[in-house]
Amino acid sequence: MNINDSVLSYAERLNFSLRELYSQNGYQPYRMSKFEDYDLYSRNMDFLVSDRVITFTDLSGKLKALKPDVTLSIIKNHTDDATRKLYYNENVYRVSKGADGYKEIMQAGVECIGDVDNALVGESLMLAAKSLELIGGNFVLDVSDLDILNAAAEQVTDSKPLQDELVKCVSEKNAHGILSLCENNGIDPAAADSLIALLTMCGAPDRVLPKLSDLCESLDCRDAYEELSEALSVFQDTPLLSRIQIDFSVVGDRSYYNGVIFKGFLSGVPDSVLSGGRYDKLLRRMKRSAKAVGFAVYLDKLERVDETTAVDVPVDSMLNVALPKGRLGEKVYAMFEAAGFPCPSIKENNRKLIFENPEAGVRYFWVKPSDVAIYVERGAADIGVAGKDILLEYEPEVYELLDLGFGKCRMAVAAPKGFEDDRRRTLRVATKFSKIAADHYAQKGRDIDIVHLNGSIEIAPILGLTDVIVDIVETGTTLRENNLEVVKNIVPISARLIANKSSYKFKGDNITKIAHELKTQIEVM
Repeated sequence: MNINDSVLSYAERLNFSLRELYSQNGYQPYRMSKFEDYDLYSRNMDFLVSDRVITFTDLSGKLKALKPDVTLSIIKNHTDDATRKLYYNENVYRVSKGADGYKEIMQAGVECIGDVDNALVGESLMLAAKSLELIGGNFVLDVSDLDILNAAAEQVTDSKPLQDELVKCVSEKNAHGILSLCENNGIDPAAADSLIALLTMCGAPDRVLPKLSDLCESLDCRDAYEELSEALSVFQDTPLLSRIQIDFSVVGDRSYYNGVIFKGFLSGVPDSVLSGGRYDKLLRRMKRSAKAVGFAVYLDKLERVDETTAVDVPVDSMLNVALPKGRLGEKVYAMFEAAGFPCPSIKENNRKLIFENPEAGVRYFWVKPSDVAIYVERGAADIGVAGKDILLEYEPEVYELLDLGFGKCRMAVAAPKGFEDDRRRTLRVATKFSKIAADHYAQKGRDIDIVHLNGSIEIAPILGLTDVIVDIVETGTTLRENNLEVVKNIVPISARLIANKSSYKFKGDNITKIAHELKTQIEVM
């Protein structure tokens, strides 16, 4: 049967091309049911992108789930007596971050389970790069190694939860966060030198590997270095080598992943379009002795990509900068101007929202302070300045490059003077920072009832609506004038320079230059 491919969409043609690529490399098709026993997912919930799974009871009374993942099903059906190389094209069902509901997501990918050695890890990397090449456009494959990251984190502390926080900071390129964690936990900052070195160790393999070799000697993780180096050697003397970057901000859940992990980025798409790595630890948790490596291509993220956009052209060097409206934004712009990135038109008396200076390579635009992180996360802005309160509350997938040191305040719990918490009752909390409040009281094991308000938070306990409030406190004047007082400081707040993760891959030099110049301004303030 002949098919006229002109009737197929770009995504459909890509789907067939990926299948052909995987089949030609010895991978067999894998087909799974739309449903799995819910128990499979409930026992491995941390591995899933979201813990919200669509469930139903079948005719026999068993609790089933619409599959949110493919890998778990493949592992469940694997026996340890053979190495299997599989590829799949499946729809999964997950909560959509940008919509209040579930979304059907098309995924393609490969899994290799069994006696996985460095050669098969290298093969998986090569297939990932070729998958990105088939998608088209300007792409980068970022490669990291979780065993090396773990060794650096273990050098700082024996505490597993604190190690997780440190690794999270690395995933955000957040050096100041690492130092803050050390300070808050009474750890000598010098203990984090190797971790910060990994954070800054980013670039082409031939440039990074020599420096990484010396660091791995001091971390006593030479085997991990050899695995990474051997896996990357598959790109030597190939055109794809220029597309490969070592970047330790690529991380995975340390309970499931190990060794080489990687993500693929496409210029113009704000998030990674491919993700994979080794996950031997997941197999141990599922009582399997085999090893595994694989990756998934998120085809739903490519719906705005077609033949006209999937073209490898130079990236626009102009940096899009989201500035918060108001007094904070004026301070932020003044710092950018002093750092050598002026835009005189921004000071003109008009109602324009977008201003650019091609000579300085910047395009500024004013947005509501609470929206800056959205513009950056979604790729409308390459970088921006947002308060730490916004980053904690909404947890956008961005890099947190700098603490700019101004806009300082604190997130705190406040209550009427003389208030005493009666733990026999549910504590009623008024706030517009529901996640921060929930996380704070969850750590204390305190039952709470959150009343989400968007303004005039201080009057809630005065009128008996709630017992306490969780809000930003700067001088405390408003609290005092309403007979309230701070009973607990939660976290310090200040303005942070953030960057879109995909933009950083393609405009990294320009973003790094701005961050460096801003850091210089901070040091002389």
